[in-house]
Amino acid sequence: MRKLLLLALALLPVFAFAQGFQVNLEGQKQIGMGHTGTGILQDGASVFFNPGAVAMLPQNYIQAGVSPLFYKSDFNPSGTSIQDHNADKIAYPFTFYAAWGPKASFWKLGLAVYTPFGGLTDWGDTWQGKYVLESLNLKAIYIQPTISIRLADFLSIGGGFVYNRGSVDLTQALPLANSSGQAGQAELKGSGKGYGWNAGIYFKTESGVTIGITHRSQVNTTIPNGNAIFTVPTSLASSFPQPNTFSSTIPLPAVNSIGFGFYPCSKWILAFDMNLVGWDAYKTLSFDYKSTTPALQDTHEPRNYQDAVSLRGGAQYKANDKLFIRFGGGYASTAVMDGYVSPEAPDANRVYVTGGLGYTLAKHLDLDLSFEYEHLMKRTQTNFSTQLSGTFETNVYIPGISLAYHW
Repeated sequence: MRKLLLLALALLPVFAFAQGFQVNLEGQKQIGMGHTGTGILQDGASVFFNPGAVAMLPQNYIQAGVSPLFYKSDFNPSGTSIQDHNADKIAYPFTFYAAWGPKASFWKLGLAVYTPFGGLTDWGDTWQGKYVLESLNLKAIYIQPTISIRLADFLSIGGGFVYNRGSVDLTQALPLANSSGQAGQAELKGSGKGYGWNAGIYFKTESGVTIGITHRSQVNTTIPNGNAIFTVPTSLASSFPQPNTFSSTIPLPAVNSIGFGFYPCSKWILAFDMNLVGWDAYKTLSFDYKSTTPALQDTHEPRNYQDAVSLRGGAQYKANDKLFIRFGGGYASTAVMDGYVSPEAPDANRVYVTGGLGYTLAKHLDLDLSFEYEHLMKRTQTNFSTQLSGTFETNVYIPGISLAYHW
């Protein structure tokens, strides 16, 4: 019983570490160009992609967008022909950006609100892995004030403070049937906060190539008072004290990026980004509980994640003064090592393609649309802790829309 309970609780912070929930949906123009944006200057989303570039924006911006995320995952238990599917639910990662400074000034201020981590999945209460996970709803929202300074016509720098607010709601079946044969259930709910920073540099070479380098720091997110709610037979209630709370500190990884922009003619922009994500910080998952019993003890579970790399490329074509066509794609390596794959984040190496359109609705108003398709490679695994064994295959579909007002 203790082992099963610990496995349930160990799932809580997956929003922070599973690359499947590293959302990467921070701007429609940039999504359309394969998620490139570190080394090019497009719009107010530069507050996220490279705060060093914001001072180079020729105008001020207010913009907002949303990217509904459709997550489709299948699981084939080892030695069977069964196909389990997650339910059709939609997550809504969003962005808001503002960038402002006096005309011809050497500085600009920025504000970004975005969702770099999040997810929504529901496997139901009848599938093979219900004792590992039934459903998960999680969000992580970053708020980032920024300042950017132009040091010369070819060079600018910037940085910002990050405040993170995260929440999670997870359910899992427990093999503790009541008198009517209904399985028990654990529901884990909590929220936490963390702090970090980011910085960037942006410069233009004599050849016209633009280059950006950024660092987003690790954000240690603390959940001080999460709720653990258990539905179990009355005879076992004393082993699951109610009410009960837990605390945990979770390191959201640092990200280092370098990007390049190329301008072969007035109609084309080509971009390339490379990112190194410091998942290596996630070695152990620890929980401290306010009330413990022989069945519920403080836990220290190994995770041993590894750093991950993503390569991104994209292009924009200016069809006319009002219409822009974008496309791109990329590859991302998994952070989850063999033996640690689980249904809340059946992560694997992935490839993706993107496309987008931009249209100038009025002199100061832009509409941008994007679409992304991601395919995670098939991955057959047996989890070290849960012993859930089988093959996961996942596809992700993400349309998006944003409006930007600039002056």
